[in-house]
Amino acid sequence: MDHISLEMLSFLLGVGFVAAFIDSVVGGGGLISMPALLMTGLPPSVVLGTNKLASICCSSTSSISFLRSGKMDLGLVKYLFPLSLIGSILGAYTVKLIPSEFLKPLVVVMLILVAIYTFLKKDWGDESTYEGINKRAGVLAGCAAFILGFYDGFFGPGEGTFLIFVFLTLGFDFVVAAGNAKALNLASNLGAVAIFILGSSVNYIYGFSMGIAMIFGAIAGSRFAIAKGATYVKPLFILVTTLLIGKQLLDILH
Repeated sequence: MDHISLEMLSFLLGVGFVAAFIDSVVGGGGLISMPALLMTGLPPSVVLGTNKLASICCSSTSSISFLRSGKMDLGLVKYLFPLSLIGSILGAYTVKLIPSEFLKPLVVVMLILVAIYTFLKKDWGDESTYEGINKRAGVLAGCAAFILGFYDGFFGPGEGTFLIFVFLTLGFDFVVAAGNAKALNLASNLGAVAIFILGSSVNYIYGFSMGIAMIFGAIAGSRFAIAKGATYVKPLFILVTTLLIGKQLLDILH
């Protein structure tokens, strides 16, 4: 496809902005961008690759915003980034060999547990209690980065939510947890999109069109998260997690 209509361009720009805004704050932007790309008539395999290409614009922009505002622990992230990258490459390659559908019920259960735990822990993530990382926590964080990177390349929905949850358990507040999560999300997007490009499963016109809007959405979203803090981010996190649960349940029922 070597052209795009004005109507389609407007649609992708609008959807891209909203998806990136939400994704930059609490993750879950794929809830919006993936169905929108499916509505364009692209084959599902190309939708996955195109969404990853557009998402790179979102995750890279928001990562820079969080980093410049001091809302990212670069000392930790720099060690986890390559693990997430390698995991996503392996995940994207594996999805060509094994169907990802069997993961849906497990993901629903995990998202429900994340939502309940976050809701019940009233003050969780309001303030940072992170004082560095010991060997055990470092190993667990590394495993989580690799596994969730693999998951993002293999299946994907809720990866940002799970990453934020991991960083919250390490003691980070919601905003820094979101900043760290976006950096690892960037790594997994890069790894996965490389495999999709090699497999000719990317529509560059649609991907970059949506990606341009995602840059602006990511800037607005990350600024919102940084300015408002956990007071606004935590309720939005629970809302998006609930929507992710609903989306996955609908997919299973259909």
